[in-house]
Amino acid sequence: MKSHVLVAAVAAVLCAPDARAQSNDAALTLGKVDVHQHTEGQLTAHKVLTSVDVLGADQIEDSNVAHSWELLGKMPGIQLTETRQGAESGKISFRAFNGEGYLNAIKTLIDGVPSNVNSGNQRFIDMLFPLEISYIEVVRGTNDPRYGLHNIGGNVNFGTRQGGQYTDARLGYGSYNTRDAQLAVGREASGFAQNYFVGWQASDGYRDHDTSKKYSIGGKWFYGNLDDDGLRVGLTARAYHHEADEPGFITADELHDDRRGSALRNANDRDDRDMRQIAAHVDLKLAGNVFFGTMLYYNRYEDDRYVTFSDLPTGNLPRQRRYWDEKQVGLLSTLTWQTSDQLTLEGGVNYEHQNNGYVRERYSYSMPTDFSVAPARVQNDDRHSFDNWGAYVQAIYQPIEALKIVPAYRVDRFDGTTRLPGGVTAPLQDVGTIEQPKLSVVYAFTPNTNVYANWGRTFQVLTGSTPPAYMTPGQVAIAPSTNTGMELGMKFRPFPGSQARVAVWQQDAENETSNMPATGTTVTLGKTRRRGVDAQISAQFGEKWTAWASHAYQEAKIVRDDRAAGISLKGNEVAAVPRHISNIGLDFQATEALQLGLQGRAQSDYYLEERNVAGKYGDFAVLDVSARYQFSPRWSVDLQVKNVTGREYVYAWYDSFFQTAAQPMFSPSAGRTVYVGFNMKL
Repeated sequence: MKSHVLVAAVAAVLCAPDARAQSNDAALTLGKVDVHQHTEGQLTAHKVLTSVDVLGADQIEDSNVAHSWELLGKMPGIQLTETRQGAESGKISFRAFNGEGYLNAIKTLIDGVPSNVNSGNQRFIDMLFPLEISYIEVVRGTNDPRYGLHNIGGNVNFGTRQGGQYTDARLGYGSYNTRDAQLAVGREASGFAQNYFVGWQASDGYRDHDTSKKYSIGGKWFYGNLDDDGLRVGLTARAYHHEADEPGFITADELHDDRRGSALRNANDRDDRDMRQIAAHVDLKLAGNVFFGTMLYYNRYEDDRYVTFSDLPTGNLPRQRRYWDEKQVGLLSTLTWQTSDQLTLEGGVNYEHQNNGYVRERYSYSMPTDFSVAPARVQNDDRHSFDNWGAYVQAIYQPIEALKIVPAYRVDRFDGTTRLPGGVTAPLQDVGTIEQPKLSVVYAFTPNTNVYANWGRTFQVLTGSTPPAYMTPGQVAIAPSTNTGMELGMKFRPFPGSQARVAVWQQDAENETSNMPATGTTVTLGKTRRRGVDAQISAQFGEKWTAWASHAYQEAKIVRDDRAAGISLKGNEVAAVPRHISNIGLDFQATEALQLGLQGRAQSDYYLEERNVAGKYGDFAVLDVSARYQFSPRWSVDLQVKNVTGREYVYAWYDSFFQTAAQPMFSPSAGRTVYVGFNMKL
C-alpha cells in the first residue's frame, strides 16, 4: 500500500525547522473563496472533517468548460469520466470509485441542497456555469455524518455566490464554434442580499453529429443577519434546459478510420434535458450559542434520450428511448449548540421523498435508428416512490488546543413502492435501520503540523424502479452494502508559503453491487477493498508564482466473489479504476496586468470489466496553458489553449449487449482547442 510514503512524510515534517500558526484542521484551499455561503452558527466541513479540499472562485470563474464537473480536474485525486455523449457528458469520482454509472458513490450538493438523481448520477451539476460558482468543496472518505444516501466515498458541494456588490459578465468563443455568455449580478443592502445569474452556451462539437445548446438561469434572495437579527431567511431557484445530439460510441476500427466521425447508426441519437431546483432556507439564533437551520427543497429532473449502442441487425436491445421524470421533495434541519470553548454538539435530521417515472422503449433495426415509428417493445413504463429518513449527531471536543476529537453517529431508513406494467406493484427492499458510527481525530504536533485519523461507515442501497431494488414476487432480499473506511494523514507546511497533505486510506465494502438502473442490470460483486495513498502540495513563491501538484495512487479489488455462478472474480480489479491520478499547476504574474498559467493532469489505464480480460484503456496526459491580460480594473481578456500538445486519448467502456459483439467502445476526446474570453467586472 506504499505506507512508507506517510512514514517518510511524518519524519520530515517533525524535523522541519519552520513554524507558523496554523489551525488544527486538515483542509487545503487552492485559490480564493471571495464570497462564501453564509454559515454563521453552523459547523463547516473544513473545521470538522479531515480530508477536505476547497477550490476558490479565482481558479474557476474564467474557465472554459463544456460542463462544470470538468472544473474538478484541478483538484487532487479526482477522476473525470469523459463520456462526451451530448447531455450525458460525464461525471467525477474519487477514492477508487468510478464514473461508469454502476456504483454512483459521490454525494453532490448545490449550496447544500442534495443534487443527485435517483440513481446517484450527478446530472444537476450541469445547471451551474463557472462565473456563478464561489467555491467547490470536496470531502473524501467515510467520516462525514451529514449525509447518508449516495455518500459512499464522499461528497462535493458547489457553493454559488451570495451577497456582495458586483456585475460580472463574460463572453467566450473557441474551437468548434463554441459560444458562451454569462452574466452574474449581486446586490446587498439593508440586510437584503440578492444574486442573479444567466448563462448560455452552444457548440458544434468536436465530432460529427455533436451539436449542443443549453441555458441556465438562477436567483438567490436572503434577508436578515443572524448576529444582529437572530434570523435569516432565503430562497434559491434555478432552471436549466439542454438540447444536444449524441455522436455515439465507436468501435476500434471506426476510431482508427475517423476519430471525429459519428457512425450512421447514431444519426438520430439526441437528448432533451430539463432540470429545476428550488430551496427555502431559515436560520435562527435561538440563544447566544445555539443555532437552528432548516432547508426545504424541490428538485425536478426530466430527460428524453434517444440512444443507439450497436448496429447489429438482430434484436432491439441496442436501440432505445429512455425517458426520466423525477421529482424530489426534501427537508434538512440542524441544531448546533456550542456548550463551551471545548465542546460543540450538533444534530441533524433529513427526509427526502422521490416520485419517479421511467420509460424505456426499444426499436427495431434500421440504419440509422428510426425513432419516429412505434417502438418494437416497451420494456419499462414504471412509476416508483423512494423515501429516505436520516438523522445524525456529532460532537466536536477539544480538551486542549492541540487536540480535536469528533465522534459521530448516523442512521438511515428507506421505504417506497414501485408500479410496473401489468399492474404489478412491489415494496422497496426492507433494509432496516442502517447504522453508521464515525470518528475523527486531529492532533497538532507543532503550530504548522498536524496528524489526523478517521474511521467511519457508509452504505450503498439499490436504486431504480425494478427488482431487485423492489421486492416483486419471488425476489430474494439483498442486504445493503456497508462500507467501512479508515484514513491516516498529515497536513504540514514544508516551507514558508506552502501547505501540503499526505494520507493513506482503505475502504472495505460488504455485498457491493454493480447496479445500473437505466438498464435494469444488477450484478453482485461481493466484498471489495479500495485503498490508496494521496499526496498534494500547493505553494506561493513570492508575489508572482503559485504552484500546486498532487498524486493519488489507488486500487480497487474484489476480495470475495458473492455471485451465484460463473467464473470467479476474486482477486480481480474493479472496472474503470486507474491506479494513478496526477495533476500539476503553475500561475505566474508576469506583470501587474499579465498572468500566465499552466495546468497538467494525467491518469493511468484501467480494465474495462471485472473479468479483467478485455484489455486496459483510458490513460492520458494533457497540458493546458493560459494567458490573461487586465486592461483595467473592469476589463480583461484571456486566452486558453487546452490539450496544447494535441494528445489523442479516449474514454473507453465495454459493450456487452450481445456476447457475439462484446468489445471495447470509445468516445474520443477533442484534440487541441483554443478559447478566448472577454471579461467585465463593474
